[in-house]
Amino acid sequence: MAFDGIAIANLVCELKDKLTNGRIYKIAQPESDELLLTIKANTGQYRMLISASASLPLIYLTENNKPSPLTAPNFCMLLRKHLSNGRITCVTQPGLERIINFEVEHLNELGDLCKKYLIVEIMGKHSNIIFCNDDNTIIDSIKHVSANMSSVREVLPGRDYFIPKTQNKSEPLSVDQEEFNQILFHQPQPLAKAVYLSFTGISPVAAEEICFRASIDSCKPANELTENEQLHLYTIFSNIMQDIKNNIFYPNIVFRGKEPIEFASIKLTHYEDIKMLSYPAISNVLETYYASKNTLTRIRQKSYDLRHVVQTALERSVKKYDLQLKQLKDTEKRDKYKVYGELLNTYGYSLEEGAKELEALNYYTNEYIKIPLDTQMTSTENAKKYFDKYSKLKRTFEALSTLTKETKDEIDHLESISTALDIALSEDDLVQLKEELMDYGYVKRKGMSKKVKIKSKPFHYISSDGYHIYVGKNNFQNEELTFKLATGNDWWFHAKGIPGSHVILKSNSEQVPDRAFEEAGRLAAYYSKGRDSDKVEIDYIEKKHVKKPSGAKPGFVVYYTNYSLIIDSDISGIELISD
Repeated sequence: MAFDGIAIANLVCELKDKLTNGRIYKIAQPESDELLLTIKANTGQYRMLISASASLPLIYLTENNKPSPLTAPNFCMLLRKHLSNGRITCVTQPGLERIINFEVEHLNELGDLCKKYLIVEIMGKHSNIIFCNDDNTIIDSIKHVSANMSSVREVLPGRDYFIPKTQNKSEPLSVDQEEFNQILFHQPQPLAKAVYLSFTGISPVAAEEICFRASIDSCKPANELTENEQLHLYTIFSNIMQDIKNNIFYPNIVFRGKEPIEFASIKLTHYEDIKMLSYPAISNVLETYYASKNTLTRIRQKSYDLRHVVQTALERSVKKYDLQLKQLKDTEKRDKYKVYGELLNTYGYSLEEGAKELEALNYYTNEYIKIPLDTQMTSTENAKKYFDKYSKLKRTFEALSTLTKETKDEIDHLESISTALDIALSEDDLVQLKEELMDYGYVKRKGMSKKVKIKSKPFHYISSDGYHIYVGKNNFQNEELTFKLATGNDWWFHAKGIPGSHVILKSNSEQVPDRAFEEAGRLAAYYSKGRDSDKVEIDYIEKKHVKKPSGAKPGFVVYYTNYSLIIDSDISGIELISD
């Protein structure tokens, strides 16, 4: 996980600076596995969110409050009894473990000064918040772990608290070069993997960064490094560890478009070609990163029903299309049966009674062919049979030619909606997509309900040269951009041969620079089904040459002469405007 020991060290540094000597003013438990502490310190009042969620364990300072249940859970009441108005005297991290210890001084019922420890363990599904006496006896925890649940450690009232050593990892902050070499360079596995599996608190992304800074391929086996590579790797590693000891951190998030893809407390230089934002504090990073992740996760959850509808309809249409193509292929024999009938009418007079075939010259190809015959029929009846077959297959061909086109259009339409669901960022985007599905009968419109008011708007970007670029989020917006917003001399972009957004580059009736074309092309690549490909082919053309076929579904257009470019889908340098 990206929330590794280095990020914890950064967080401990921040919490020490802001919370030391602060008093715990309020204690709330908004969720069954979450605490929200309000702390009054010399530098101000802070809220600290602590989550032991198995899927998203977190701890950071935040300005946002959360509603709490009317009746406080038992663990919350216990903490209020012991820690209310308690003073945080120390915030520590054991080694580079993903653990934070809060030492709190408070007065007991007799007025004596006591110490208690609130221990936060950020360990994936094993995350917990544990409350201990100063003799390391567990008073209680937000999650109870019995012997039936874990053979490694019980987390129950009255048990001794200790850090489980389930992985034989070394302490990175104190390792010297000789020990580093002994630990790492006998392993046959890839170098990055060897690093994060050998040392506590190092995440895969941090291991990749260490290898990158050392200019060593992270996939190279650790036991195949030269002496110079070993020395260089240790130097980079020890420099990073020294920065941690000196509390030198670089909280940052790496974005692909609007989506955060990674965060760290060291600068991620191996993502140098992607947008990176630095933040003043690791709490800002965690809140921003996980809020964005939560938004995307929530939208994907809310779009599940729509995705299911689209996927089911798409699978049905693809099966129907395959069957229609197979039937269409069978009609290719129709012209052969027509020739058989004509040749029987021409040469049938020479047939003997009971003949099984007729060998005749095909005057279309000037070759002899053999025509199978039904011995119970005359030549005229055989000719009629073949003409009937020809007529039936011709009718089938004509019907299937129309049907296959309709089915293919339906598949393209559903794939375009599927792509639009992938780029949806808000509930308003989903509302418009649901409207489209209702308009075309994929989702039933309940009762006599009217169409809802659509608030979703296209993406609006500004190119590096100041040109406005608009990107449709769905077929309705694509239609509006192309045929209402765009004028004749504006430029229209679309990924070639795959579902994607219409992208309009407003030309302002000027000679548009190449860089603006490239940025519009990147947007067309990113907002298409090919966004994860290294390169995407983009068609672009002046809008006046883009036409909508009669009766076509929204967003479907034709054009006959166009330019093309092949480009990547990195849009990190293009400014998004919030309209």
